[in-house]
Amino acid sequence: MNEDHLKQTPRTQLELKLGEQINALITSSHALNVKTAAIFDPTLQPAAFHIVRWLYAYGPTSAAKLAEATAMDRSSVSRLVKQLEHLGYVMRESSPNDRRGIFLSLTDKGRQQTIDALKEKEFAYYERISRWNDEQLEHFIDLLKEFNGVDL
Repeated sequence: MNEDHLKQTPRTQLELKLGEQINALITSSHALNVKTAAIFDPTLQPAAFHIVRWLYAYGPTSAAKLAEATAMDRSSVSRLVKQLEHLGYVMRESSPNDRRGIFLSLTDKGRQQTIDALKEKEFAYYERISRWNDEQLEHFIDLLKEFNGVDL
């Protein structure tokens, strides 16, 4: 151990342990997202499923907004959307507010495939919390809301 580690306060050590657990959560969540993407369609990159997942959660949107919301560049979104369209998961439709604008949305096939893939992901999380009682689960949810800055 180095000397700096020995000088850490109990609070600093707790914060480091929290960081380790957050990193573990992010890593396992990413791995689970990749697995879920492969269940959705093993021929697609996980980034394509990220687009599908966003459309499933938030509904039709423009390609520009989709790129911004998913933190992808427009050319990547365009390429992935073309693949998703070709496979019948995504369709283009006229914007309800501006007929010149184009919105992207899931097809029925895309929606059903997403639901099927997410069931697998939900099961993995359910297994992790299945032994918790309701009070523990509520407490965990409240702590996550507070940590994420969501109003309780």
